[in-house]
Amino acid sequence: MPVQSLRARIGNAAMHAIIVSIAVALAACAMRPAYPPAPGQAPVADYDYKIGPLDTVNIIVWRNPDLSMTVPVRPDGKISTPLVQDLVALDKTPGELSREIEAALSKYIREPVVTVVLTTFTGPANEQIRVIGEAAKPQILAFRKKMTVLDVMIAVGGLTDFADGNRASIFRVSEGGKLYSVRLRDLVRNGDITANVEMRPGDILIIPQGYF
Repeated sequence: MPVQSLRARIGNAAMHAIIVSIAVALAACAMRPAYPPAPGQAPVADYDYKIGPLDTVNIIVWRNPDLSMTVPVRPDGKISTPLVQDLVALDKTPGELSREIEAALSKYIREPVVTVVLTTFTGPANEQIRVIGEAAKPQILAFRKKMTVLDVMIAVGGLTDFADGNRASIFRVSEGGKLYSVRLRDLVRNGDITANVEMRPGDILIIPQGYF
């Protein structure tokens, strides 16, 4: 074999080895979490559920069954009853809404006593949990106190076959958009409960596609 040809083949082999090494290094970097791990606990002090659009509220007016009814919260955040038109319910607790309905009804009946009971929960947009990417059923969920990422994954049906669960991240709106890494594959596929973390109102769970 000619010397120049042999050198050319050795050079090509060396270049190929370098390219493979770079590709492996890039793949390793891609699989390494880019953000700090999410804290295991994310307590929400004195959390009270706020009414959101499309919630359903049951209004009970004591000793006035004709004024007691179940009504939906409209997309504009308001509710309407026979004596109370276009009352804003959005971002209020059931107790706060009860007091406002009492104030409105006091024009028509003496000392009204109102109780508001929620029967459908959606919550305001700034408190909802959003799941995007490679979840089996990406969707929006109502936040509840002590909600964990495992609760979220059960609600969305787990990961797709194409998900890179250990590169998932939480976009934490309540902390100005700080990103945290979460190990969803270890949690969902391997049952590693140490990978479970608490959610906070407004969190966005991002599940990327794997590199194959």
